[in-house]
Amino acid sequence: MTAAENVCYTLINVPMDSEPPSEISLKNDLEKGDVKLKTEALKKVIIMILNGEKLPGLLMTIIRFVLPLQDHTIKKLLLVFWEIVPKTTPDGRLLQEMILVCDAYRKDLQHPNEFIRGSTLRFLCKLKEAELLEPLMPAIRACLEHRHSYVRRNAVLAIYTIYRNFEHLIPDAPELIHDFLVNEKDASCKRNAFMMLIHADQDRALDYLSTCIDQVQTFGDILQLVIVELIYKVCHANPSERARFIRCIYNLLQSSSPAVKYEAAGTLVTLSSAPTAIKAAAQCYIDLIIKESDNNVKLIVLDRLIELKEHPSHERVLQDLVMDILRVLSTPDLEVRKKTLQLALDLVSSRNVEELVIVLKKEVIKTNNVTEHEDTDKYRQLLVRTLHSCSVRFPDMAANVIPVLMEFLSDNNEAAAADVLEFVREAIQRFDNLRPLIVEKMLEVFHAIKSVKIYRGALWILGEYCSTKEDIQSVMTEVRRSLGEIPIVESEIKKEAGELKPEEEVSVGPAQKLVTEMGTYATQSALSSSRPAKKEEDRPPLRGFLLDGDFFVAASLATTLTKIALRYVSLVQEKKKQNSFNAEAMLLMATILHLGKSSLPKKPITDDDVDRISLCLKVLSECSPLMNDIFNKECRQSLSHMLSAKLEEEKLSQKKESEKRNVTIQPDDPISFMQLTAKNETSSKEDQFQLSLLAAMGNTQRKEAADPLASKLNKVTQLTGFSDPVYAEAYVHVNQYDIVLDVLVVNQTSDTLQNCTLELATLGDLKLVEKPSPLTLAPHDFANIKANVKVASTENGIIFGNVVYDVSGAASDRNCVVLSDIHIDIMDYIQPASCTDAEFRQMWAEFEWENKVTVNTNIIDLNEYLQHILKSTNMKCLTPEKALSGYCGFMAANLYARSIFGEDALANVSIEKPIHLGPEAPVTGHIRIRAKSQVTGLGILGIFRTMYQAPLKIDGFFAVFSPGVLP
Repeated sequence: MTAAENVCYTLINVPMDSEPPSEISLKNDLEKGDVKLKTEALKKVIIMILNGEKLPGLLMTIIRFVLPLQDHTIKKLLLVFWEIVPKTTPDGRLLQEMILVCDAYRKDLQHPNEFIRGSTLRFLCKLKEAELLEPLMPAIRACLEHRHSYVRRNAVLAIYTIYRNFEHLIPDAPELIHDFLVNEKDASCKRNAFMMLIHADQDRALDYLSTCIDQVQTFGDILQLVIVELIYKVCHANPSERARFIRCIYNLLQSSSPAVKYEAAGTLVTLSSAPTAIKAAAQCYIDLIIKESDNNVKLIVLDRLIELKEHPSHERVLQDLVMDILRVLSTPDLEVRKKTLQLALDLVSSRNVEELVIVLKKEVIKTNNVTEHEDTDKYRQLLVRTLHSCSVRFPDMAANVIPVLMEFLSDNNEAAAADVLEFVREAIQRFDNLRPLIVEKMLEVFHAIKSVKIYRGALWILGEYCSTKEDIQSVMTEVRRSLGEIPIVESEIKKEAGELKPEEEVSVGPAQKLVTEMGTYATQSALSSSRPAKKEEDRPPLRGFLLDGDFFVAASLATTLTKIALRYVSLVQEKKKQNSFNAEAMLLMATILHLGKSSLPKKPITDDDVDRISLCLKVLSECSPLMNDIFNKECRQSLSHMLSAKLEEEKLSQKKESEKRNVTIQPDDPISFMQLTAKNETSSKEDQFQLSLLAAMGNTQRKEAADPLASKLNKVTQLTGFSDPVYAEAYVHVNQYDIVLDVLVVNQTSDTLQNCTLELATLGDLKLVEKPSPLTLAPHDFANIKANVKVASTENGIIFGNVVYDVSGAASDRNCVVLSDIHIDIMDYIQPASCTDAEFRQMWAEFEWENKVTVNTNIIDLNEYLQHILKSTNMKCLTPEKALSGYCGFMAANLYARSIFGEDALANVSIEKPIHLGPEAPVTGHIRIRAKSQVTGLGILGIFRTMYQAPLKIDGFFAVFSPGVLP
């Protein structure tokens, strides 16, 4: 075991700026100084030994002048000193001086002060020299009967570690601790004793548990946790014992300790798959989520519930608990609410959907006009999406949901209103029976809509689905109401000219006396203008949008007016009414065109909008059957096709998910009989406690790919040459937030290398956590050195350094071997992620950093090149497969990924196949990358660099500070 792998018991802060003192000055302070001076000198000695200094001359000085002192600080420091000081000679024999130390600690174990006894016992747990421990065994045994619990519990730990390392020193330890456990009353002592029996003699632990299994609920939480661990281990190794302990686990679900309840619920799920057990465990998890205040705890327990749901047989049980799960929504944290809503949506069925919808409707109403929390708008958006999904899956619920949600079309939060609008559009297309209700509600809230984007969508829905004469007249009335007085240009000019009336120009009021900063009086003029400020809010909404220069809504209005006018003509037989309605629609379009060409709006109308409105005017003037079919049939069919494709895609993804979750059993699979199974084959599951411990230590074993090239050898980096005196290579192990470098150092010379030190430095957002300890390498010997590097962001980092060493017996300076650079790949931190089209477009508009890369490849197929990009960059393609299918010579796709630090990265691929260059011509085009920060963007850019064998041509490197438009 190398120095870096030794168990570390004590962490000591070492000031780096101080000069190391000489051995003579330290010896003088330890001999002649007072207690304070001796304390400081002892601290310096400890730090120097930790840094690799031997200091053999000070050992006897400390034994003579420091060891006899009774000061508690000195005694604590001495415990650290004896832990780290070399206790053996080079040939492995115990130093003679340690006999004196052993005698001193025998006295400390009999000291009247319980703190000194307890801390000495803790120190003995760290000793690995049997010769030192053997004389102390009678004193250690006697400490089990001490009056103070601090001494007794540390005595149990000392006996446990000694028994584990040197069983011959105390062979009767399990029996001794069992007797101690039976008579002990203190919870911490019982916990330590029981834990020892679990690991040293499991049968005795089970015997003790059998005698007090009915009193387990009355034990302290620390002992209950150890009992849960024992039951899990026993039942994991021997499933036939489950019936014996299952009742005990059920009882522990009612413990007052959240930790015990959590572990008991997890153990119960692994021991039994009966519906009652699953329900009890799930109920326990839900109670924990509601009662615990820490959001991290809530998220962890929610993950356990989600794991339960993944099992097909457990899902039915959890469906009965959906209403209990929804109680978690009282938590203000958005991430917790998001996971809860997703879980509830996955569990919803025809039995509980009605109750679910009632609760969600109440939650939506609660969020109305609530601004005390910054996530209220996002939460409302989540609720709307959940209700949308429920209504699509269970159409009977749509009629209950729509009236509530329609109120939010006038909401200030455009994102939530857009989700409502998307839901309404899908509902009005799918459910014919709800169309009158939706149109009625839409007309009610139409005048209150504040967002121009929502206004456009509402206009389209009204124009598409108003099918009766009364509804069409209502739409026209609402449009006239929203547009205000027409013609718009003349009315606006009159308003501007007539705003100042002669009698309102000047008003005289009483003079006001004001006090200046100097304390003197100043008189304010009473002559003031009372011209009323022009309020933007006084304008009707559509008129306001047009005067602000947003004429896209005018184009949408023209399409809507054309649709309803053509439909009105087919419904009404009277020519006079037909012409009157058409004329009114054409008048509205003409006045908008006039406004756009005038100087009144803040921005003039665009040519595209002029063309669209002009086209609609022409269609209304001609009223041809072909145009009627295009406006009133083709548009709706396009929406129907889009919704069908979307639904088919969702069903396909759900089918894939269910296939993943379903455990498929082949006809020729062997049948496992519990009674005929060997003990070591009883359970395919791994020990959950062991996995938790490994995860906490960062030693989780990832499943390696079947391909041998994907093994650890792929991540070995050669750092020096084979002809160098010291050969070094490193295995780079990437955890989530840190990197572990396992460096193999080989001495290729015939000399002993002393103080062989690995010196590392980092470039980028990397930080070396600790400096590796120096080693001594025998001739042709090797050793492993581990170094931890902390990662703070998604950035391509570089680790560089050298190996320095002294040659034994040589008088020359220190030798140095420079190491090759280790490049940390950003791919280890980039994960594929998904988002909606609206979220992608919003991020694309907001993100400021952009880079444009020219495609340079030998690949000749568009789809093949896209797959190559996805594989190389670890990004996910958001563009549906249907949109990418077929062959048309060009392709555009949106890619998205998120780093483990929560940084988003977007890419847009625009590529084409230049047909004029022949069938073997390579793919050409551009890739645009956008990211919130330059660090993330450059990291993704670095991935694209490595994709090409030839050098990349970078068209530009610039920051975009205005919202962009997707290509």
